[in-house]
Amino acid sequence: MRHMGASLGQVPDEALLSGLTTGDQEIAVAFVRRFQRAVFGVAVAVVGDPQLAEDIAQQTFERAWRHAQVYDPRRGSVRTWLTTIAHNLAIDAVRARRASPVAPEDLDALLGAMTDTPERYAVAEEGSERVRRAVATLPREQARALVMAGIYGMTAREVAARESVPLGTAKTRIRAGTAKLRAALEREEER
Repeated sequence: MRHMGASLGQVPDEALLSGLTTGDQEIAVAFVRRFQRAVFGVAVAVVGDPQLAEDIAQQTFERAWRHAQVYDPRRGSVRTWLTTIAHNLAIDAVRARRASPVAPEDLDALLGAMTDTPERYAVAEEGSERVRRAVATLPREQARALVMAGIYGMTAREVAARESVPLGTAKTRIRAGTAKLRAALEREEER
């Protein structure tokens, strides 16, 4: 890649990702350095434990290395792909731990705090600010259900129990919140 006349810092994300499969250590280091803040930020925002987040970040980069060939740029940027991997791994870790459930009365405070936490700043890379704004526009019940399912990895049944609503209501809130969030983000992208 250096032979192309560009330093690794200037190489496009997709080219750096495809370079991972070559086994070149310089490319791997450049790739990790470019995305480590975003990946770690997502992991720590979900799990709330910096040590566990480091493990998740490591797993994310290992998975990216193993699956670099399946990356599809039509489905999103490399950063989005990586942060999705990190988010999914973090959700899996939260589900495996399940040590401290969030009380419904605490969820409103957590939703409000999403704007001022260090985690928010760490995750504030590509798109997170847009998502936060879009979630804030949702009806409160839908936002709560979406955050419980999407961030805390709760199932619809768990959301229903936590919110003391029927399972169908929880599913509807999650589904409607997801649809409204997607529509809001698409409208913002068109601008």
